[in-house]
Amino acid sequence: MKNNKNSGKMNRSEFLKSSAAFTAATLFMGLGTTKLFAAGGTKTPEISIENVTLNNGVKMPILGFGTLYLNDDLGIRCVSEAISLGYRLIDTATIYGNEAAVGAGIEKSGIKREELFVTSKLWVDDYGYESAKKAFQTSLDKLGLEYLDLYLIHRPRSDVKGSWKAMEELYKEGKIRAIGISNFEAHQIDELLSYATVKPAVNQVETHAFFQEEKARTELKEYGIQMEAWSPFAQGRNELFTNETLASIGKKYGKTNAQVSLRWHYQRGIVAIPRSSQKAHMTENLNIFDFELSKADMEKISTLDLNTTQFPEWE
Repeated sequence: MKNNKNSGKMNRSEFLKSSAAFTAATLFMGLGTTKLFAAGGTKTPEISIENVTLNNGVKMPILGFGTLYLNDDLGIRCVSEAISLGYRLIDTATIYGNEAAVGAGIEKSGIKREELFVTSKLWVDDYGYESAKKAFQTSLDKLGLEYLDLYLIHRPRSDVKGSWKAMEELYKEGKIRAIGISNFEAHQIDELLSYATVKPAVNQVETHAFFQEEKARTELKEYGIQMEAWSPFAQGRNELFTNETLASIGKKYGKTNAQVSLRWHYQRGIVAIPRSSQKAHMTENLNIFDFELSKADMEKISTLDLNTTQFPEWE
């Protein structure tokens, strides 16, 4: 199937500026609260971001904040703002080159460490038993933290076995609350499970309206591994933010394409970590818990599946 990875990509900001519905629906969340208020000060019902329970009993927010491309001062500001709005799951990775900025943003927020769920990932260059342990400590130092809530093997390449052994030891020492994988397919999970003494808690993968990965979702449920979407909006590829199917569904609820997309993830039980550098978008992404997609809505969205990656450059 033809993969139009960049065709029709639209700037989300430009679209939302022209959307009266978005302006009317814009919300803000107070620091340290789970209460949302509509524009003009109208109070909406109190909500909170639900947790999923991982296979080791650790609770993880089902909606979080991604930080890819958010570096330096931008990263510090965005992470701090996201936390102030109510995000508690913060996702980063060694390869993003922004762990220090993420850590500074966490510190700037003033939030208690135990209220956050922080994820980072081991990059391919650091795979192997000794290298993985060193890389983990480097990440921890850059973040300025004493432990991570989740640490992932970023890609199923090179010395996964040695890396996993190191991560298992760090987990058993209490330096990581849960360990997992990213971009692993079923046969690669099977290989890991052949020697693992700790089952992965999470598999972070590409999944969105255009690459729905329903088979993978079913398989991960059978494994008892939580599915997490690393690009829930496909970075706006294939005109996701103006897609007519998503827009027609959103119109019924007064919601944007982005909100419909995140609600779709939520109703499928998938953790999503949307990224934005704009506070209005961060807020918009939180406002998905006051409506429910019908079975017919979910079926319409299922027709958007192209069943192919929208990021071939990352393969």
